[in-house]
Amino acid sequence: MGTKTISITEEAYGRLDNRKKERESFSEVINRLTSKKSLTEFAGIFSKEEAKELEDNIKKGRAAATKRLERIGV
Repeated sequence: MGTKTISITEEAYGRLDNRKKERESFSEVINRLTSKKSLTEFAGIFSKEEAKELEDNIKKGRAAATKRLERIGV
């Protein structure tokens, strides 16, 4: 596998370095952070209260969108 040299700002380097785990290369960190995630990886990240609040906000948003569509005749 070949390599490429890239230029990044000090700020970007610092952010990348903060995400780097022990014994992980910068290539590994970039691959980990940019890989596609499975939805199952997010299971359990919200508390029951947070999940309920999110669900309520989604329902409110959908209801508001439905009302807007009805108002414009779609």
